Amino acid sequence: MEYALPVGMFAGVLFLFWGVSALLAGDGASVEERMARYASGATPADAKKAQAKAKKDKKDVVDPFATLSSDVADKRFAIRVQRDLARANLKLRVAEYYYIRIGAALGLGLVLGVLRDPLSGVFGVILGYFLPRFYVGRRIGGRLGAFNKQLADTITLLSNSLRAGSSFLQSIELVSRETPAPMGEEMGRVVREVNLGLGMEEALANLVRRIRSEDLDLMVTAIGVQQQVGGNLAEILDTIAFTIRERVRIKGEINTLTAQGRMSGYLVAFLPIGIMFALNAINPSFMQPLFTETLGRIMLGVGAVMMTIGFFAIQKIVDIKV
Repeated sequence: MEYALPVGMFAGVLFLFWGVSALLAGDGASVEERMARYASGATPADAKKAQAKAKKDKKDVVDPFATLSSDVADKRFAIRVQRDLARANLKLRVAEYYYIRIGAALGLGLVLGVLRDPLSGVFGVILGYFLPRFYVGRRIGGRLGAFNKQLADTITLLSNSLRAGSSFLQSIELVSRETPAPMGEEMGRVVREVNLGLGMEEALANLVRRIRSEDLDLMVTAIGVQQQVGGNLAEILDTIAFTIRERVRIKGEINTLTAQGRMSGYLVAFLPIGIMFALNAINPSFMQPLFTETLGRIMLGVGAVMMTIGFFAIQKIVDIKV
């Protein structure tokens, strides 16, 4: 037992820093692999040659986590995780992302388990495993919110640039230079993809996959229709910018009117949980019957079900689509 804390902390830190070092060093792919993501003219034979070359270059490198990497790569959810990491702008592979989650779970779980009690250790494992996921979700939401706030002004800038005589690609390049992140970063990716051989429609489709925004989808759809049937793109973009500004204004009013309802839902869901952990930290013996006796477990289960129903019912009421 006396060696459990050092060993657990070592294992957790090892997994955690393995993933963080991969984040700082990039995705570790070769130049050919990175180019293959954007180049659309590569043939299957060229792709196989590039993969064979990459395997030959890496055959002398020993990966202690190769088994975990291959297992994660075979999962169906790998594509969804990769998409989430791209939306969060985190340069991690799926396996490296799970190294961080496992490391955080082991480290936090063993620390709480040794310093307090086994129940706190189980809670630490669960919390440590899901904390990176919460961080990715918060990062995705933050980038999406910042992107939507910049979108109306960006469309106006594109429209003005088109009226000044620039091409659409030149206008996007202007936006990538003059607009701060995340808009500038994403538009810069569109320009690089087009320069590497992708069509404009495909590059914009990739942008929509990275940024899950209804307003952006509306803009890309309008641009695709205009490129097929023709028309004044500057006027179309002005109309879209006006529509987006009005939608943002209406959403702001709705969020103001429903703020009290949303906070009530969070209070119903999380206040009892917070009180339970606070009482467990102050007086663990007082809370033990809830976990050790049959009646206590029944009360916990009924309470959890009722809180979940109340939370989702309130969220459904205040979720007004615009």
